Amino acid sequence: MSTIIYPSPIFGPVHSRRLGISLGINLLPADGKWCSFDCIYCECGFNADHRPHLPLPGVQEVANALEQKLGEMRNQGQLPDVLTFAGNGEPTMNPHFPEIVDEVIRLRDIYCPMARVSVLSNATQIHRPEVRAALMKVDNNILKLDTVDAAYIHRTDRPQGHYDVEKIVEGMCSFGGQCIIQTMFMQGTHEGKDVDNTLSAYVTPYLEALKRIKPRMVMIYTIDRETPAKGLQKAGREKLDGIAALIREAGIEVSVSY
Repeated sequence: MSTIIYPSPIFGPVHSRRLGISLGINLLPADGKWCSFDCIYCECGFNADHRPHLPLPGVQEVANALEQKLGEMRNQGQLPDVLTFAGNGEPTMNPHFPEIVDEVIRLRDIYCPMARVSVLSNATQIHRPEVRAALMKVDNNILKLDTVDAAYIHRTDRPQGHYDVEKIVEGMCSFGGQCIIQTMFMQGTHEGKDVDNTLSAYVTPYLEALKRIKPRMVMIYTIDRETPAKGLQKAGREKLDGIAALIREAGIEVSVSY
């Protein structure tokens, strides 16, 4: 099984299907995965197989590494399109996330003022006021919502602790449109159960949730790399295009990554 464990605190730049030339900011340890989800499709593998032993990076460590890398990129004449909080798990679980966001924005303004600051989050921490306030500061507050079906979420995203999808949707609504929703669509089976969330039984209530959230944009995508669980399949282009058309009909901008 092939998995990707990212360096910390800075990795890349990489070419993102959705964001362009992205310089990654990994607020999790460099030797493993730490996440409030344990998704069956995660490119970093299952949580239990990659328990970290190193500490979480702190504010100054992240700031120093980012400044050094941005200086190098500026000297090479290739600055990033986006600075992306991503990596080996859920970035908002780092207790210094709000302060680090402030430092990243400060350095962005100095070195690459045209670049956007993005956060890829599973939204499990948006109930915390300090996390919500920090997410309101970034350019792209990208929050995961694969479905609004609780059983499906527990079967595929596998939250590590209490997870109430209705509370998550309410939290997303509280951003007043200052968020982007990202959704993984896939087909296939896992442990003998269907994981196809392109079916209308999942898509119709998902669309109703999007209408409530009123995100600035929706990013839909499908499996692109090897997954830790076997039996998963990419959602077909026709399926993704059909879902995208429904989102556009609801008056919401959407991008599709096949």
